[in-house]
Amino acid sequence: MRDVVRRVIGAAVGAAAGAPLGLLLGALFGGNFASGFEFQGLRGYEATGRLGLLLGAAIGAAIGAAVARARRASARP
Repeated sequence: MRDVVRRVIGAAVGAAAGAPLGLLLGALFGGNFASGFEFQGLRGYEATGRLGLLLGAAIGAAIGAAVARARRASARP
């Protein structure tokens, strides 16, 4: 049970860290290079920012859960 809670907390922390980073990187990319990009009815930096937010949260959650699992595995006697 503790392993599951640890992974969920790790995923939440990772998503909270990855989402703003993805938002900023996506908005910077869209504002400079992808002004014609469309996603969910938005264009340019707004669209790539939203896509970056979603991808950043997903990747951050996966990395956070993996780190939480790895730390638990290395801490076992």
